[in-house]
Amino acid sequence: MAIGKNEGERLRVCLRSLENRLEQIVYVDSGSSDGSVEFARSLGAEVVELDQSIPFTAARSRNSGVARLREIRPELQFIQLIDGDCELVEGWLELASRFLLENPEYAAAAGHLHERFPDASVYNYLCDVEWATPVGDANACGGIAMMRADAFEAVGGFRADLIAGEEPELCFRLRERGWKIRRLDADMARHDVAMTRFSQWWKRMRRGGHAFAEAAHMHGDSPERMGVAESRRMVAWGLLLPGIALAGAPVSGGLSLLLLLAYPLNVVRIAHRLRAEGQARPWTLAFFLMLGKVPEAMGWLRYQWGRLTGDRSEIIEHKAT
Repeated sequence: MAIGKNEGERLRVCLRSLENRLEQIVYVDSGSSDGSVEFARSLGAEVVELDQSIPFTAARSRNSGVARLREIRPELQFIQLIDGDCELVEGWLELASRFLLENPEYAAAAGHLHERFPDASVYNYLCDVEWATPVGDANACGGIAMMRADAFEAVGGFRADLIAGEEPELCFRLRERGWKIRRLDADMARHDVAMTRFSQWWKRMRRGGHAFAEAAHMHGDSPERMGVAESRRMVAWGLLLPGIALAGAPVSGGLSLLLLLAYPLNVVRIAHRLRAEGQARPWTLAFFLMLGKVPEAMGWLRYQWGRLTGDRSEIIEHKAT
């Protein structure tokens, strides 16, 4: 089951990687104008075109696709979720389905996701690093995974109103019901984020801050305090420290600005740790990890403002990334 909006050639690559390998392909389109719907139908995929009067979210798209898939094939045990900018790797479907068959306590299985062109831009590189998650039992997986259909339906699927962070939130509810999530040591898919502009990266980080804030609001009181630690870090680095440094400057004769030295010092600390771990381009990664706290904090603020005013955030226009 794939989702997308104006993915162009990336969707063609995605659907061709599924062709003749799945019992049924469902493609959910969020208002494309590039011929995506026609191409999906030409491959024999069942197409769901979302009502454009309702705001698009990846969660809504995936729920709609799973619902349609279950209508067509109610007997299916497992559902492979994939975004329209990804290509499934050969052999993954057999490996993941075998794992879930042999391990009925697991609700989802995911594998290695690699960026197709990690050196095309610094932002592609950052995403490639983000996808490199540890193998073994995990708290969450992303939106590209094989899901056990019964488990997905038992918890009501994704929360369709979430603008971001719907995958870890779903996994949280699955684990509350006693299910497990597994990251297998096998290649699963190649991703093509095609991110070339700073503004795209900035918006993505704002989405992340928004997602952590919403997770903390919904599940921050749980034993694992979902999203709380991440929210505290982004608020401390992205709001409190610069706010204190700048607001205190007139009173302290500018001495409070010395607090801003914490940023380069932390970049140095992170870079040395990353280099010791063997991470490629440790200074680049350390710099962007610190810089990202600012847009993340902005996303956190936008979520809090939305809670106060009832105004849904405008930062997300659904795009399958």
